[in-house]
Amino acid sequence: MEQLGLDGMPRRLYTCTPSRLNTWLDCRRRYRFTYLDRPAPQKGPPWAHNSVGASVHNALAAWWREPYDRRTPVMAAVLLTNGWIREGFRDEEQSAAWRDRARAMVSSYVATLDPGDEPVGVERTVATRTSVIAVSGRVDRLDRRGDELVVVDYKTGRRPPTSDDARSSIALAVYAIASSRMMRRACHRVELHHLPTGTVAEWEHTDESLARHLRRAEDIATEAADADDAYREWAGRGSKGVPAPRREAGAGTVTGPVTGPVTVPPEIDRLFPPEPGPICSWCDFRRHCPEGRAASPDRLPWDGLAETPVSPSPSAPDAAEDRPAP
Repeated sequence: MEQLGLDGMPRRLYTCTPSRLNTWLDCRRRYRFTYLDRPAPQKGPPWAHNSVGASVHNALAAWWREPYDRRTPVMAAVLLTNGWIREGFRDEEQSAAWRDRARAMVSSYVATLDPGDEPVGVERTVATRTSVIAVSGRVDRLDRRGDELVVVDYKTGRRPPTSDDARSSIALAVYAIASSRMMRRACHRVELHHLPTGTVAEWEHTDESLARHLRRAEDIATEAADADDAYREWAGRGSKGVPAPRREAGAGTVTGPVTGPVTVPPEIDRLFPPEPGPICSWCDFRRHCPEGRAASPDRLPWDGLAETPVSPSPSAPDAAEDRPAP
């Protein structure tokens, strides 16, 4: 008896984080290097501004996990000091100066908080799905204010965020939708808390604006999924008879340690074009992208810190907007 075909079967959901969607929008070559090439090409050195951001985020998360009577500015400073990440700084002197600056940031910030106002979640993983995507991410803090939830995201970059940043963020909108669905409580307000200045950029979404963000996420996911499928088909993942991809370092393919990106044919490379621009200065895969190197100058690992004279445009990226769920 002839077997029935699989035509008309629904496509599998595109599993992602908001960061993955934003990477597709920012630069499809970086997307390929990050999510498809395995193992991924070797990254450049760590960035000092990412170390600052991660240290601050970790300290604030740990502060909320302390017993109520230990939630003090002094404890925030201790947690920051104990968990300080030293990678990317010019030297120990610069690292120590920024540790002290970050310690003052978190101490000043927690002094504005009510330690008894327990958040609904801290570093809480939220997730939701539609007919197109299964998306998840980690919220820095989820508050309950009145009958609604509020998404709070910490920022430590040199530029204070604006209400337009909060309004246009796909990540924050996805967090609000996922939080509302998981907690069965409305969530429309999103906030960006900028620790260096103590400012808060906020936006009050409507159901319609959140739905628009979710549709936009689905559109991005559909584009990325098509390219993913073509890459995997070429690479022989899930199919037989296709040679395994080769890898290259520098100008040619090598048989030694893997350091460079996968060597792909032109038809695959065209699906993942670079987006050369000023942000290329801050790309972890800059060494593997001639177009990116030509479009912007090299940066030292500590150039994203506010004390340096460099003023990249757009500004140096903040710590990761969202982190994949474990």
